[in-house]
Amino acid sequence: MEDTATPVSPQEQIASPRRAPSQQRSRERVERMLAAASALIAEQGSDAMRMGEVAERAGVSIGSLYQFFPDKRAIVWALAERYTTESQACISAALAGVGDAEGLGQAFSELVDIYYRLFLAEPVMRDIWSGTQADKALRQLELADSRANAEFLAAVLKRLRPAADPVALETTAFLVWQMGEAAMRLAISVERQEGDRLVAAYKRMALRELLDG
Repeated sequence: MEDTATPVSPQEQIASPRRAPSQQRSRERVERMLAAASALIAEQGSDAMRMGEVAERAGVSIGSLYQFFPDKRAIVWALAERYTTESQACISAALAGVGDAEGLGQAFSELVDIYYRLFLAEPVMRDIWSGTQADKALRQLELADSRANAEFLAAVLKRLRPAADPVALETTAFLVWQMGEAAMRLAISVERQEGDRLVAAYKRMALRELLDG
């Protein structure tokens, strides 16, 4: 007989907590765990972080930590999901009201600047972002996030160019967004002055494609 069970997403298979917190006390405990993990990652990187250290800093037992997070990757996944959710909300809000080319140029440029400043200021985000390259599941999460963000951008392009091929606009938006993520990785890996120049160059290239394509 053919298996008709609902497929489990990669997130659920790999990194979902063992038990989602349902009570306020449990949710507060999970928040302490994630805050402790963030602090440790900022201090020493995710590779060096140990589950025992997270439990100790969060003030919980190691058993309690494992009850919600089966391993270190589950913690990193939870933090990555949190950042992607927050970023999607920010991008959606910034692009929702754009109705002309000038507005798109301004909104896109501001979003790039916000992302750049955020990754310069948040070592946890930089660590998680670089760590995605070594983890297939996290790369899939990043790709899904990039596609979602590109959809916000494609929606604007479709409003500005209603006669254009929608598939071509979606492809442009996705490629521009992926190139932006690569540009950010490069910018934060070099000296700040050079990083600033790289981000500025990316914005000019991307905006030419978005506005003149």
